[in-house]
Amino acid sequence: MSFLDKFKKNKKEEKKEVPKKPLKEEKPEKKIEKKPEKKKVEKKPEKKEVKIEEPKIKIKKITRGEERWILKAPHVTEKATDLVAKNKYVFKVYPKANKIEIKKAIEDLYGVDVLTVRTIIIPARKRRLGKNEGWQKGYKKAIIKIKEGQKIEILPR
Repeated sequence: MSFLDKFKKNKKEEKKEVPKKPLKEEKPEKKIEKKPEKKKVEKKPEKKEVKIEEPKIKIKKITRGEERWILKAPHVTEKATDLVAKNKYVFKVYPKANKIEIKKAIEDLYGVDVLTVRTIIIPARKRRLGKNEGWQKGYKKAIIKIKEGQKIEILPR
């Protein structure tokens, strides 16, 4: 073992001889030569006209009398009559009618300004009467919000 101890001592001595390096090495500062400044020419930004493109959606134009193929009937329930106080009206509509068509149909038929259209698809439901089972048809309804101060006379008084 004495033979190995000699090597260990030599390694310890070598470690002591090596000086520790400083944590941060200081680099000599480089001299930066300044280039002669060029004259800056100020350019006026050109005004570009921004054209806002309308979405390319084909909107079918509704002619007088075609509203009947979009709107079926007003949907009169307790909840629908409560919504009238908030300027919202409920209509049953055909399933293939979209929001844009519904909006145009209401504006043409009743002469009011429509703010929003929300649609709901009510699914068919299973019903039973005694032994007989059947289905209650599903339908699509639209909740239309109109401008304040305007009214739609759904039921004549």
